[in-house]
Amino acid sequence: MNINVLDTTLRDGEQTPGVSLTPQEKLRIATKLDEIGVEFIEAGSAITSEGERESIKQITKQGFNAEILSFSRPLTVDIDYCLECDVDAVNLVVPTSELHISDKLQTTKEKLIDLSNDAVDYCKDHGLIVELSAEDASRSDVDFLKSVYVNAIQHGVDRICVCDTVGILTPDSSFELFSQLRDLSVPISCHCHNDFGLAVANTLSAIKGGASEIHTTINGIGERAGNTSFEECVVSIDRLLDDYSTNIRINEIYDISKLVARLTGVYIQPNKAIVGENAFSHESGIHSDGIIKNSATYEPMTPELVGRKRKFVIGKHMGTHGLDNRLKELGLNVNDNQLKQICDDIKILADKGKTVTDVDLQVIADNVLEINHKDRIKLDEVTIVSGNKVMPTASVKISIDGEEILNAGVGLGPVDAAINAIKSLDIFQDIDLIEYHVDSITGGTDAFIDVIIKLQKGDKVVSARGTEADIINASVKAYIAGVNRLLSD
Repeated sequence: MNINVLDTTLRDGEQTPGVSLTPQEKLRIATKLDEIGVEFIEAGSAITSEGERESIKQITKQGFNAEILSFSRPLTVDIDYCLECDVDAVNLVVPTSELHISDKLQTTKEKLIDLSNDAVDYCKDHGLIVELSAEDASRSDVDFLKSVYVNAIQHGVDRICVCDTVGILTPDSSFELFSQLRDLSVPISCHCHNDFGLAVANTLSAIKGGASEIHTTINGIGERAGNTSFEECVVSIDRLLDDYSTNIRINEIYDISKLVARLTGVYIQPNKAIVGENAFSHESGIHSDGIIKNSATYEPMTPELVGRKRKFVIGKHMGTHGLDNRLKELGLNVNDNQLKQICDDIKILADKGKTVTDVDLQVIADNVLEINHKDRIKLDEVTIVSGNKVMPTASVKISIDGEEILNAGVGLGPVDAAINAIKSLDIFQDIDLIEYHVDSITGGTDAFIDVIIKLQKGDKVVSARGTEADIINASVKAYIAGVNRLLSD
């Protein structure tokens, strides 16, 4: 059975606090929604403002395959604005719970049904497709809810929708509610909110209960805790529900997720299913080993299915199989002993609280592989004298090509003095320090310091790193390591 998708990113999604899309941004999202196969696009709420109407008009002019809707209350003024925007359909929202009818609208159930019927008649008389959405349906009396739907069907409504407006359904109650409505003579859709984190689960249960259409937003954005997540729901239908499918081009899901995140500024948490940055990332050695042998061991789907790529994350939980795979991706081939040494060095760095990046891995691997082979320069000792009334002075003992040399220098600070003591020697004369960066790896006064420098000699530029609890030692070691690389050619 095919499940249709109504995406309301441009209406309900834009109600996310802090989100306001321009007409051009809305058009970009609508274009992508149409391209990936969404059947119904709720382009906005025409009653909202002149700018909103201009946005909707830009979308309706495109001739998309998707049906374009506007949100509308059961009021003539709302419907007239929808007609002005030349939409194909309206999402006609009618409150059906006692709470909404008596406290919000301050009317009666009988008058509510009349209001609904009159609005449907007005829409149909003006050639609009109508989806009647019962607001707060999940807290409505089921018999009254049915009567609202039956009346609307008799007046020509095309589809009906059950709205879990405050997200209070559970998978069991969702299935039960939709099962009670499945015999109605028009398609029924499900609109869920995520207040208890159950929007996707409730939507899947609604499908099992008889829904043939779902309402979603890209990345699950929306007011409060958001709406049913488009990507999670669509992929779950494809992978988990036998006998159900959608027309969505699943391999383009990640692209539209990134587009909406970028245009709305709504951050996607790293561990979000399907589209989060960690969704197909592996650090654990056991998992990485299994993934390399057969991805199904620790992945319920391939990342390529949804337009993603697998990542092996460098860290202390990484095993040698995953590490070897990452090294090969960086163009580095190592033997078993070298691989073990690189793995051990990564764990030492990670145990200090350092996030190990590809740059770290490259430096560690270079050291283990002895790229640039014999170091011509070795640091034996560095001593610093510094104080409030003393110009920072450094003395260093280094070996150059096996010859021990003592030298001294002064500077604006102890690091500057130590570097000056070294670079005043002839062998360092043509080498320029062009970048110097310091990070604290751990917290506290005993924090490990990570010094990254960039050196240049002629047209050749290299980076080097030194990691120590002492910033002076770390800086000098990084400087000497960089010089050794420059001198290796």
